[in-house]
Amino acid sequence: MSKILLVTGGASGIGAAVARIAAERGFSVAINYRSRREQAESLVSELRSLGSRAVAIEADVAEPNQIQHLYARVKQDLGVPDAVLNSAGIATSGLRVEDATPAELTRLLHVNVLGVMLSCGEAARTMSTKNGGSGGVVINVSSMAATIGGRPGNSHYAASKAAVDAFSVGFAKEVAAEGIRVVSVRPGFTITDMTKDRLEDAAFRQVIAETIPLGRPARVEEVAAPIAWLLSNEASFITGTCLDISGGGFAIASAPRQG
Repeated sequence: MSKILLVTGGASGIGAAVARIAAERGFSVAINYRSRREQAESLVSELRSLGSRAVAIEADVAEPNQIQHLYARVKQDLGVPDAVLNSAGIATSGLRVEDATPAELTRLLHVNVLGVMLSCGEAARTMSTKNGGSGGVVINVSSMAATIGGRPGNSHYAASKAAVDAFSVGFAKEVAAEGIRVVSVRPGFTITDMTKDRLEDAAFRQVIAETIPLGRPARVEEVAAPIAWLLSNEASFITGTCLDISGGGFAIASAPRQG
């Protein structure tokens, strides 16, 4: 029987890239989406062509009843998940603290923080050996923004991802004896559907590249591969930590030479 992976926000980007690797390695895969039905269904067709059992399930991770429905559907369609990748998230760009509205902040925190917490709660109820499960692994997608407060205009986003890091470490300690590993991964700036249009601006791309020691943004496959490794038995002793997938973190520009 193949292992089962649930990917929230899996229709595109990092989630979709991990789903492809997992399918190639024999996982059955549930792709969760909120609005990208066409992309999700196209990805499911692709995964099935690789021989994977795959389904697309609509749910808003910020809504408790929809999260419950999502896990119920996964169990109904594929079985109890062995692995969960919480990659659903939204970003802010150029949103100054003084300009942020309560509605914007509420939605950001509901998706990026509450959504992860709700999904992890369902994962524990489903996978924990204490609750009759066989254990597994949960990977939460954070961001390098959490380590520095974000780039200008992204402090709210950075704060939401810092919350994911802290929660993941604490959650890991709760469920370590119940067969569940938990890791937060912190990608640096990555080329995805969300960012590729901005990266077409040569000046913006140069600014980003200059802040990364390796001198370029990550390809989505470069972020997906370490996550897929964390899902494997090779990472069986890794839990309660944060993994930076960042090209070296953030570079500090050299001061101009005098004289």
